[in-house]
Amino acid sequence: MSHRSFPGRRSVLRGSLAASAALTLPTALGSAPVFALSGRPRAGWGVQTGDVTCDSGLVWVRSDRPARMIVETSATESFRAPRRWHGPLLGADTDFTGTTRLRGLPSGEQIHYRVLLADPDDPRRTGEPVTGTFRTASARRRDGVRFVWSGDLAGQGWGINPDFGGYRIYNAMAALDPDFFLCSGDNIYADGPISASVALPDGSTWRNITTEEKSKVAETLAEFRGNFRYNLLDDNLKRFNAQVPSIIQWDDHEVTNNWYPGEILADARYTEKNVDVLASRARQAFSEYFPISTLRRPDGRVYRVVNHGPLLDVFVLDMRTYRNANSTDDQATDAQGILGAEQLRWLKRELARSRAVWKVIASDMPLGLVVPDTGDGKPNVEAVAQGDPGAPLGRELQIAELLRFIKHRGITGTVWLTADVHYTSAQHYQPSRAAFTDFEPFWEFVSGPLNAGAFPANTLDNTFGPDRVFIKAPTTANVSPAGGYQFFGEVDIDGDSGELTVRLRESDGTVLFTQVLQPGRVGQ
Repeated sequence: MSHRSFPGRRSVLRGSLAASAALTLPTALGSAPVFALSGRPRAGWGVQTGDVTCDSGLVWVRSDRPARMIVETSATESFRAPRRWHGPLLGADTDFTGTTRLRGLPSGEQIHYRVLLADPDDPRRTGEPVTGTFRTASARRRDGVRFVWSGDLAGQGWGINPDFGGYRIYNAMAALDPDFFLCSGDNIYADGPISASVALPDGSTWRNITTEEKSKVAETLAEFRGNFRYNLLDDNLKRFNAQVPSIIQWDDHEVTNNWYPGEILADARYTEKNVDVLASRARQAFSEYFPISTLRRPDGRVYRVVNHGPLLDVFVLDMRTYRNANSTDDQATDAQGILGAEQLRWLKRELARSRAVWKVIASDMPLGLVVPDTGDGKPNVEAVAQGDPGAPLGRELQIAELLRFIKHRGITGTVWLTADVHYTSAQHYQPSRAAFTDFEPFWEFVSGPLNAGAFPANTLDNTFGPDRVFIKAPTTANVSPAGGYQFFGEVDIDGDSGELTVRLRESDGTVLFTQVLQPGRVGQ
């Protein structure tokens, strides 16, 4: 079978944002929980799950006041004989957000859960339960895997427009019943204020929901937190979060455009010019608003591998935190590159260890597309490719080392997924077309934005021999979501054959391009 189906998944979501108070409540809170008419904790921002594996997952919630987080799980919507998990105390130090790790879950099963927020001083006094559901990864290969990916939300001033239906692309993604959603970065645009209205080329007006924190660039911790809360004002996103687990990575706009460590901003909008200070505040808010398994580690890193059963491992990269400064990127040696030396060692080690049929490399930036950074008036490079079609230079040296490693270690089934450039395309990389030839062919698929300005296609760099097999992009810059060009991608791995099918889709779910890949090949 290509993919399993679970009844009841969507019906549970009808009450996901405001579940009935009549549900059975935890006995640990007292035999007769009291629902106060006022003063009880409320989870108005919905729930999320993240980094779900065969036997574990993370549940996230935000309270409107201090509260104890409690999670109950069940195999059914009735919540008979639920399993109970006692989570953290939510307070101002985390902006009243919290995450509870669930362990020992059954693989390949639909998990129904509800989150209760209890008054710390009176555990019998709770807010209304908020419910959600997710599917654990299956330990059985035959069950298959399906997931969706995209990136770039609320960029270029295009925020939540109720007249447009809000972030309606999430409804199309949910309709595919994916096992999880991979967000390839730019979950917020901390550097992009949102105004109440924007004039469109046809004379109509785009009208945004606005908040105080989105009225300027984010500099303080409170402003970064407010950027993440802004997106949770959209009901489509909250419903999606309650139904589909996420694997989240970050890119530049979680901090500021095209940032790199050690940068001092020249942007007059900022009073805090030190990017390292901004990045520290942004990272804290990012860790508070997403359920990510590695952010509670001492090193607090974003890069990680999420194991999704025998068919799939997802390698989540961080091309932002450890990079060198943006430059012309034409140096002949480059030990730091875009990943940093330690992350590259980790990636090689984990790819070599992986026994999954498919190794998806979730890259927050494309490889062979030239992404410029001209913010200081210089022809600097923001991503990997710098436009020189010859032998690897600058950050390309690190990617060449990785591609050579994949070839010589015989690592099969690698596929690169990314977003960032605000259009959708498929590139096939082939040594016979390339200046650097010591690698096996592979595919890179680009999708996005979710709800942001769309932009024309970037040029290709021939160092790794990319052939743009498919593309859909506008011819003018910053096309609004009302003008189209909003995209997401789908990956469907068949449990019987092991074939991996990529579909690039428009925001309403229409399929634009399909590519089927065969398992067991080095590279791909």
